[in-house]
Amino acid sequence: MRGKTPKRILLPDSRYNSANVAKFINQIMRQGKKTIAQKVVYDCFDIIKEKTKKDALEIFDGAIRNVGPEVEVKSRRIGGGNYQIPVSVMGERRTTLAYRWIITAAKAKKGMPMREKLAEELIAAYNREGNAIKKRMDTYKMAEANRAFAHFIR
Repeated sequence: MRGKTPKRILLPDSRYNSANVAKFINQIMRQGKKTIAQKVVYDCFDIIKEKTKKDALEIFDGAIRNVGPEVEVKSRRIGGGNYQIPVSVMGERRTTLAYRWIITAAKAKKGMPMREKLAEELIAAYNREGNAIKKRMDTYKMAEANRAFAHFIR
């Protein structure tokens, strides 16, 4: 019988000594180009520090906390229909969704380098605005609208 795959321990990044930043760099990385992803994130943090005059790591952590959802909807087939069932989000998935939404929102912007788009999105998320926060609010509205199906959770 097969068990669950054990969680890998991620080493913290070199500049900020934070496992969260290392994970964020890995999320941004495409086709194994980690040095490029690191450059994007570190330049983004420099831009944040320059614009806000605050610690970039503090802004980053605040943005992740603000974007991470407490509930999400999962599709489930019951009888003849598909229902969107609201489910609470636990630990690791919450931060993963926050990273994903912030990166997607930054990628959607046009006409700037990724480091600037990412910096803007992180600052906006820290201030509880921007597309990543909008995505979170849409998820909440969807969960609220489908609250009647919460009893289908197994």
